[in-house]
Amino acid sequence: MFFFFVGGLEQQARRVLKSGAGRCVACGSRADLVDYDKVLKVFFVPVWRWPGKAPLMHCGNCNLFFPPSASLPPPPPRMKAEPHVLRCGSCDRAVDPEFSFCPFCGAAL
Repeated sequence: MFFFFVGGLEQQARRVLKSGAGRCVACGSRADLVDYDKVLKVFFVPVWRWPGKAPLMHCGNCNLFFPPSASLPPPPPRMKAEPHVLRCGSCDRAVDPEFSFCPFCGAAL
């Protein structure tokens, strides 16, 4: 007798408390402060939901949930860029001016 469990636990944003409250720690795009639910799914169907304990930041670009910036250490200071170097607004890498999209992350320049 075999038993296979196809399911998992995930977080889903329930409501946005403050739109554009910060930046994503992974991709650097805008992140919202949200109330969230933890959701148990079985065969990709939500079976049970319960609310999360404290609000989290949620990035809509990479779907990452992370704690608000008050509980995170401050980011390292950015180096001053040369004025003639084009940088991607998403990943902050130097890009040739002839590109319309970043070759590293695909964001529009």
